[in-house]
Amino acid sequence: MIGIFDSGLGGLSVLAAIAERLPDADLAYLADTAHVPYGNKSDDYISARVLATGRFLVDQGCTLLVLACNTATAAAAIALRKALPGIPVIGVEPGVKPAAASSCKKHIAVLATESTARSERLARLIREHAGSVRVDVLACPGWATKVETLKLDDADFIASVQRHLAPALDAGADRIVLGCTHYSFLAPQLAPIVAGRATLVDVADAVARQCERLAGPAANGQGRLALWATAHPERLPAALSALGLQHLHARLSGPAGRADA
Repeated sequence: MIGIFDSGLGGLSVLAAIAERLPDADLAYLADTAHVPYGNKSDDYISARVLATGRFLVDQGCTLLVLACNTATAAAAIALRKALPGIPVIGVEPGVKPAAASSCKKHIAVLATESTARSERLARLIREHAGSVRVDVLACPGWATKVETLKLDDADFIASVQRHLAPALDAGADRIVLGCTHYSFLAPQLAPIVAGRATLVDVADAVARQCERLAGPAANGQGRLALWATAHPERLPAALSALGLQHLHARLSGPAGRADA
């Protein structure tokens, strides 16, 4: 079984990409909803949560883990690999490399949580892959929480997003990196704002391809999906429909469960 986990609903975007690429794999998704969001918390706090949720999924039988959260990857991927040396761990990092490589104007912007925006991991990605490309890192407080509430069409929020992006777009950024898996679900709101000026860059499919490469026997199962949450597990099936992922209901092996992690 392949385990995918995030602080909340954002990692469902990665889950959907993996489910499409590996239709026969048995998947387990865990949302750490008792502690969402991660973006405004310390690295030590995030690491403790990642270790707890990772161990829970391994106890359920997962042999491959996908850390479907940019913030958690930046804060705790190394610690998780050390704690679980026999379990491959795939992290999620902002798509700085593909954005920089494809930018015509040599100017990109990265949308990130506060924690990811200040992380050394993001700074390293920029140093290693941006070269002479200008990179604007935009911390986006509250955006992940907005996805968690499933109120994505709020007019005041959309107006605030437009104001937040305006300086980077006006300065010529032509690639906008979605540096948080939650932000994938804001693409319908972001697309009209950047239309004709910039392209959105998401890495969910790239993560799914890496998962396919490392899955091994885990790719061959019964195509089932188990949902877990540390709080309010009943919200997960409803969120699938609200976020346009209702097709995943056909894979559900049962009701969502509460994770003691």
